[in-house]
Amino acid sequence: MRWVTCALSPGSPPTAALLEDETLFLLQEGTTLVSLLGDDGEKLATAADHARKDPHKTAAPGAVTLLPPIPRPGTVRDFYAFEQHVKVARQRRGLEMEPLWYKLPVFYFSNPYALIGDGAGITPPRQSRELDFELEAAAIMGMGGRDIPASQARRHIAGFCIMNDWSARDLQRDEMKLSMGPVKGKDFATSLGPCMVTPDELEDCREGTAFHLSMKASVNGIPYSTGLLSDLHWSFEEMIAYASRDASCEPGDVIGSGTCGTGCILELALVHGSEQYPWLKSRDTVRLEIDRLGSLSNQVA
Repeated sequence: MRWVTCALSPGSPPTAALLEDETLFLLQEGTTLVSLLGDDGEKLATAADHARKDPHKTAAPGAVTLLPPIPRPGTVRDFYAFEQHVKVARQRRGLEMEPLWYKLPVFYFSNPYALIGDGAGITPPRQSRELDFELEAAAIMGMGGRDIPASQARRHIAGFCIMNDWSARDLQRDEMKLSMGPVKGKDFATSLGPCMVTPDELEDCREGTAFHLSMKASVNGIPYSTGLLSDLHWSFEEMIAYASRDASCEPGDVIGSGTCGTGCILELALVHGSEQYPWLKSRDTVRLEIDRLGSLSNQVA
């Protein structure tokens, strides 16, 4: 199943809808996707059956405003799980690969109030001149829990979507010198969407730690990034186990993968030069694509 959250008109409440064959089967206005989580998928399946039986409540995706699948999650945890990206990012700072990275699937908490959907504009921080994108995937927690073993974490995932962890690199660079992680360099915008795809839609692609799905990014139609979701060093199950260690995760929480290899300008410019890969500017459009998860586009204001 593919689920979206949309606004039917300006000012209308977020409403969940089932996406099938380019048609949105709308649930009752104001029904949230997070209200259909909390179990092993039975509520989602029941809601889908009811939606299909009422074909008069339909819309085309282009006729609504797409919001993040979970517009206001309790938490957004963004991990650092692709080895290539970590190596190159550390090289930029003159650092060798940290052996501890292979023992701890670390993450930072992003801003759950800053999520935006497909087609929304991006307003960079006023002080920043080094705007970047990050090509990521995210898992949406279906069932909550505490101290969830990695061996049982798969059943806690409601679905997957594309994530763009927008970054103000100049602000982030200064903040990281203080050893507290990214703060204002990250909390202004995170794109999520366009839909949440349930795991059963991807099982035939499962490989290694994730799924054999291609990941791509382009800026103004020019190809920038390519990667594979199956290149993850840490699986989403291992990320969930670490996130829930001595702490609670709740339905609707977002678990970001971190940037895939080549998945940001920071990394591309380090390898190929900043003339070929300059920082983003006003009116640039960034489009992220992951096989079976769709595409996620946003324009810089």
